[in-house]
Amino acid sequence: MPRPLALALLLLAGPAFATPTDDDAARRPNVLLILTDDQGWGDIHSHGNEKLDTPNLDRLADEGARFERFFVSPVCAPTRAAMLTGRYSLRCGVHGVTRGHEAMRPGEVTIAELLQDAGYRTGCFGKWHNGAHARTNPYGQGFDEFAGFTAGHWNNYFDPLLPYPPKHAATRVEPAAPDGPQRSEGYIADIFTDAALRFIGDRSTDASEAAPWFCYVPYNTPHWPPQVSEELFAKYVDRGFDTETAAAYAMVENIDRNVGRLTAALEQWGMAEDTIVLFLTDNGPNGKRYNGHMLGRKGSAHEGGVRVPLFVRYPRIVAPEVVVRQNAAHIDLLPTLCELCGVEPPQDRVLDGRSLLPILNGDVPGDPPWEDRQLFTFKDWRGTPNGERGAVRTDRWRCVREGKRWELFDMHADPGQTTDVSDQFPKVRDDLAEAFAAKWAEVTADGFDPVPTLLTSEIGATLPAHEAELRPAIGEGIRYVGPNGWANDWILGWEDADAFAEWPIEIEGGDHRYDVEILFAATSEQVGSTFAVEVGSMGEVRGTVERAFDPPLYPSPDRFTRPEAYEKPWATLNLGTVLLREGTETLRLKAIKKPGETMPEVKAVRLRPVSVGSPH
Repeated sequence: MPRPLALALLLLAGPAFATPTDDDAARRPNVLLILTDDQGWGDIHSHGNEKLDTPNLDRLADEGARFERFFVSPVCAPTRAAMLTGRYSLRCGVHGVTRGHEAMRPGEVTIAELLQDAGYRTGCFGKWHNGAHARTNPYGQGFDEFAGFTAGHWNNYFDPLLPYPPKHAATRVEPAAPDGPQRSEGYIADIFTDAALRFIGDRSTDASEAAPWFCYVPYNTPHWPPQVSEELFAKYVDRGFDTETAAAYAMVENIDRNVGRLTAALEQWGMAEDTIVLFLTDNGPNGKRYNGHMLGRKGSAHEGGVRVPLFVRYPRIVAPEVVVRQNAAHIDLLPTLCELCGVEPPQDRVLDGRSLLPILNGDVPGDPPWEDRQLFTFKDWRGTPNGERGAVRTDRWRCVREGKRWELFDMHADPGQTTDVSDQFPKVRDDLAEAFAAKWAEVTADGFDPVPTLLTSEIGATLPAHEAELRPAIGEGIRYVGPNGWANDWILGWEDADAFAEWPIEIEGGDHRYDVEILFAATSEQVGSTFAVEVGSMGEVRGTVERAFDPPLYPSPDRFTRPEAYEKPWATLNLGTVLLREGTETLRLKAIKKPGETMPEVKAVRLRPVSVGSPH
């Protein structure tokens, strides 16, 4: 393996690694968990994609266990929540990818929290997408360090503005940029790899020297926007691919190079034998490209939407060139890592997964034997779930409902799902549909109340527009840049002065005062518009836009026009100071005066704590 140039820089971040000793054999293993975004099962050379180059991923698969049938959720945030907790995401309150539907309940227990409590150093570097605020962001879910972003995707990949910029030394302090994102130099996946390598290589304290580490690297590529180096993009254009596929494959090869940097560092520093390396992706591909001839892609409950790669390398336990053919899923990773790391899994809640240790070396019978089971896919992720779409997977059957009725496919005889065999096996279909309904009722017992954003005397918050619920509804006098309010969208087209946006908040530790600001953009016709922020019955603060601020979008080197929102600067309008009383409330942004056809565009509402009030 070539030694990456970045290793020279990493040695500057802390002392060099000590030579492993016999005592190291008794240490708990390190864990490197790599997750990519929108990379499908077919986006791997060794999965039959001969025109895609992924030598480092192919090598990783060959050096350990390659899972043939590993399943996740149809979209990003539910996969992450299930993987981190060992529970179906609906148990965690996660049922979507935006509008706060992606936030895990603060009481969930993640693998990071379990390992942290066991003495591990924990770091997350990349896309989080399971909550953006105190209690739900990585610091609230078990990570000592974090660099990256918390939303579902990011706007620009070259020299990105990141809300949590990388640190050049270990820290135990939450380093969110207080006044908004800060510029980081380089390509985004390379930046996250640099941060992960610095974390892995940290020898700055005695505790760092002794402690094992858990490093979670959730890359945000090959999710759009389609931005990647000219070198890699041109390579796949020259191979005859269309622009969209060439961009995706170029980003996948960049990921492969970064995986190579991580595994090379482990070898360079004598850590490969003692590190569990896992690689998987979060859903099917985000485009119509090779996916092993499976039906479906990202967002689908069919096989192609949820079957993804999983490679596990751990030389002390897992033999090389193992192929695991039993069904497994994202919910299995927490119990598997608990067993491998000697950590007790949570005993106070239902875990849906089970340890994969009995099958990590292939078809060797487990003790007890590995039994077939039902794996569930829950698909309702655009609004409040209703249980009308999803799937049940067993070793032989896939029972799917994406439309008005359940379909049944024999995955042994028909892996491409070309023929619905419900008429031949009606009892199988009905039994699986009934099992889905029962599981749905079980995992949704706690409902879907949104997780309120925490505010204290020391913790403020920026409430982004894409986390708001628009009332009366999107498109009825108020809307987002995009049709659904994806991450990084903002409010525009606010034509109805009676419409409003609202966010749930929770004030803790007494009554506190906050400065209230709006991030906005306004044309000259919108000057004079007046906004109000109202919190329950506590009164409101108002502010009037007194100047135009209508900047162009930041340049974006997209290979084609992206489906997501672009990025631009925002002005700040101060509305004054409000006293918020302890408890849970709803914050509303309202239009008080609308001189033009529409209100100004709104990116976010920001609250900054200024003093502590008297507790009740």
